[in-house]
Amino acid sequence: MARTKEEVLELLDKHKVNYIRLWFSDILGQLKGMTITRSEISEVLEHGQGFDGSSIEGFVRIEESDLEAKPDLDTFMIIPWELGEERVAVVFCDIYTPHGEPYEGDSRHILKKQLQEIAKDGYTAYLGPEMEYFYFKYNGKPEIIDRGGYFDYSTVDAATKMRKKTASALEDMGIQVECSHHEVAPSQQEIDLKYQEALKMADTAMIYRLVVKEIALAEGYYASFMPKPIFGQNGSGMHVHQSLFKNGKNAFFEKEDDYNLSSVAKSYVAGILNHVKEFCLVTNQWVNSYKRLVPGYEAPVYISWGRRNRSSLVRIPMYRVGKENATRIELRSPDPACNPYLAFAVMIAAGYDGIKKGLKLGAPIEENIFEMNEAERKKYNIDTLPGSLENAIREFEKSELMKKTLGEHIFNQLIENKKVEWDRYRITITGYELENYLPIL
Repeated sequence: MARTKEEVLELLDKHKVNYIRLWFSDILGQLKGMTITRSEISEVLEHGQGFDGSSIEGFVRIEESDLEAKPDLDTFMIIPWELGEERVAVVFCDIYTPHGEPYEGDSRHILKKQLQEIAKDGYTAYLGPEMEYFYFKYNGKPEIIDRGGYFDYSTVDAATKMRKKTASALEDMGIQVECSHHEVAPSQQEIDLKYQEALKMADTAMIYRLVVKEIALAEGYYASFMPKPIFGQNGSGMHVHQSLFKNGKNAFFEKEDDYNLSSVAKSYVAGILNHVKEFCLVTNQWVNSYKRLVPGYEAPVYISWGRRNRSSLVRIPMYRVGKENATRIELRSPDPACNPYLAFAVMIAAGYDGIKKGLKLGAPIEENIFEMNEAERKKYNIDTLPGSLENAIREFEKSELMKKTLGEHIFNQLIENKKVEWDRYRITITGYELENYLPIL
């Protein structure tokens, strides 16, 4: 049952909360919002809060600036620690025009539309992202705080303590944590969340990034979801586990198949592989994203699928008897600095397009693709992801599916924003150039 305004007000009074934060996202996935006092909360919960959207990235022009944030009461929660000297509650909002229509620049609305689209065929999408990040001492450049490796563990390590505090805070907010561990690179961490319905998971991803950063800051450190913050080390990915359910059953499971994958699952994977170059701009949206997507650092760059093969773009986790609902596919290319609403929307749209068109999935690649030479990759018809933000823009611009999924407003705004980013990067004189060229040219 949907949560009511009266239930929210009762919780605010019970926990002596005087402020509520109204949250939403710009098109780049940056958390935005405003704080409402207790005296105004009742009115805002029912009717929403007007605001000027002209300075929000990817929103409206000055002459069309009036927008309204309407709280989704099912997302209401109380922050389990004090911010300053106050207890604060938060709620995610949907953005509307002054005429009461959903705003086409609202990322959350785009994901909701895509989920409504697959619901026409009875499908519900469940996702489980693995969002990696780094802890740093930060003085203008990233300074690692440990030299641990994959699954290293220490009860006295500062990073371990912060990771534990973060997991506890998420649990206190009603967000289920499956496990947490040190990742491959020094100072790199991962906290895995239990899979959820796609919209709730996108909201959760936004909260997760905030909580990670808040707790690190409170401990005197900086947490970063930058895809590739350290030269020569693995970058941070966001491997996204995905499945579709229909009539309460996992539509991806097929007992008799060699991979335990249904025809629906195979067409979904085929759709992902068919469109992945087009949606890279959404799942890997920064110049820095393409510093991670290079061979040799565990990041997938080759468009293929396999079961045990972690060099593949799409991996099929092994089926365990009695765990049919856990049958899923894992897309390994996205990074955690994306907009989760848009990223989830385009992944689901790509997979669903494969289902609707009945796309056939080619043979899996179980060999280590990283060790193949160019001729071997050509033999297996293995294509590659875009190698730069510029190339990702070009692939995105050509995609009718991306335009349909995101709507013309976000589609065009994203292209414009990313072209500006690429131009700024392109004209920047880097330390690499000064170090290598200035002495000899």
